[in-house]
Amino acid sequence: MLVDCGARPGAVGGIVMQDDVVTPVQQSSIYTQCDYLSEDDVAFLRAIEGQIPIVADISRADVMLCSWQPDQPCLVLAHARPHSVAAVHAHSMVGQLLDEPACRKLRRFLLSCETHNRQSFTGDGAPIVVQLYPVWRPGTHQVIAALRIETNLLEHERQRRRSHVFQRVTLQLQRMAQYGRLIGADTLTPFGESDGIIVVDRTRVIRYVSGVAMNLYRRIGYLGDLVGRPLSNLATQDDVLVRAAVAQQRCLEQEEEAGGRRWVKKALPLRNLPPPLLWRWLTPKGESEEISHVILVVSDITEERRREQELRVKTALIQELHHRVKNNLQTIAALLRMQARRASNEETRQAIEEAVNRILSVAVIHEFLSRQEARVINMREVSSRIVAQVQHGLVAPDKHITFGVEGPPIYLPSRQATACALVLNELLQNALEHGFEGRTTGYIQVTLEDDGDQVIMRVRDDGSGLPTDFDLSGTESRSLGLYIVRTLVQEDLKGTLEMRNRNGVEAVVTFPKSILGGE
Repeated sequence: MLVDCGARPGAVGGIVMQDDVVTPVQQSSIYTQCDYLSEDDVAFLRAIEGQIPIVADISRADVMLCSWQPDQPCLVLAHARPHSVAAVHAHSMVGQLLDEPACRKLRRFLLSCETHNRQSFTGDGAPIVVQLYPVWRPGTHQVIAALRIETNLLEHERQRRRSHVFQRVTLQLQRMAQYGRLIGADTLTPFGESDGIIVVDRTRVIRYVSGVAMNLYRRIGYLGDLVGRPLSNLATQDDVLVRAAVAQQRCLEQEEEAGGRRWVKKALPLRNLPPPLLWRWLTPKGESEEISHVILVVSDITEERRREQELRVKTALIQELHHRVKNNLQTIAALLRMQARRASNEETRQAIEEAVNRILSVAVIHEFLSRQEARVINMREVSSRIVAQVQHGLVAPDKHITFGVEGPPIYLPSRQATACALVLNELLQNALEHGFEGRTTGYIQVTLEDDGDQVIMRVRDDGSGLPTDFDLSGTESRSLGLYIVRTLVQEDLKGTLEMRNRNGVEAVVTFPKSILGGE
């Protein structure tokens, strides 16, 4: 059923724009605004919502699911825009209202069964053609929603010049969505601009081949016209896929290899669906709910899979590299520990142990990079590992220093994460070295904060506090660790470092998140 839902000044394609600004509405709550819908109605409309994206792509039009009640405005519940052509609407219309003239025309259509297919206009004056399909509550003739299909005039004229077979199956596809009968369509991968379309009839004879599909099949040696040939004559899995889709009466998708290339193919079985009750007399004689055609959507993904394979190989090599670096760093740390045990001077031994912890802090980052493909590191997990490492390696057996780590997962690129790990290690070592002299118990708390565009890391101890003459800018000669911290924070993290007394010492490192996300 086709009806024009014209626009009026201040509307976009018959959709009311509030203050000319699209107000987005959360998809999860949009149906709650329609109090006339039952839970079963919402489930039915959500099923249709999952089916309209493929309809938009093959129809080369915007498809909107709108609510309908005679005494209520029509609300756009869902909106699917085509990937194959420029969409009529640049932004989602979900949450917008159809204007009053559009609702009046819909009401008149429902009462008279008249059909229209007229030109309308968007808010910027672009001509479009609007089709509308009523959506009935299952098992009744009560309209609860409508499918609104908007096609720009140029694309509409192109569609009119295409094969009669293609035009027919496009209307069938729209009717299937109208009834919510495109089972499995919500599981299909998105339609691409370079996808081809083949239509076969119930005997699985090819009745239509798009120009894109013809070019795709030429790549594997089919140079002649495919129209009129049985699908089973092709040395592909197309016939098997179509048979399975018809047998299961649902949309199916599979990936296969044919002619040395990789393909993704989708099969959409189409039924002849008669309109119920009031519209039954409009049904052409001989139509039934039997599957009459199957749309086969064909995508050549050879280059995409080749790039994915290259990326997997590259990722595996990089992960192996990080794994070997981690192992080498741990080996160096083990050698330094052996050297520390031989040191006769306590100051020398302590200096070597601190160097070991610095090396192991970097090794932690490489360990994380060797276990995951992403180049971002969860600093919450890294902090826990470094805290455990320091506690195990530097806390003397006769001391009982406890540690805590708080904060949300914060993901940083590996370069920032490495600098942050070194800073944390140095701050922990400094707290242990200077905060608990003459004490056997204590507590060190690490807190991570995500402040939007920046990260805040706090290291706080309940130790003796900073000396009265403490000057952070003069730490180079007094503390190598704090000098390293200040350098890393300022040069690598581009942040700031503060140290203050607060029932002990609190070190606060603040730095911006990297916008590059690289190494």
